[in-house]
Amino acid sequence: MLYAIISEDISNSLEQRKLARPAHIARLQQLNDEGRLFIAGPHPAIDNNDPGEAGFTGSLVVAEFTSLAQAQSWADADPYVSAGVYAKVVVKPFKKVLP
Repeated sequence: MLYAIISEDISNSLEQRKLARPAHIARLQQLNDEGRLFIAGPHPAIDNNDPGEAGFTGSLVVAEFTSLAQAQSWADADPYVSAGVYAKVVVKPFKKVLP
């Protein structure tokens, strides 16, 4: 089943993001290599694909896991969590309807 992992950043998270990004991206790449990643990306803090120093306010990952518990465990182990980037992470089942 697909699960949405919706994360909210702490204020001024850009420096922590930069430091933890390589490990964060490596985990996403592994999901992608396994054919389990549906979509992933950050939420820019301003209306621009490259927000510069404004940074990001959070992230969205939609991926396939065998259970909610497995998705939660994967989210809890995210390098952005251990680096203190995320203030809050919510994991929910996701049902793709369109397109």
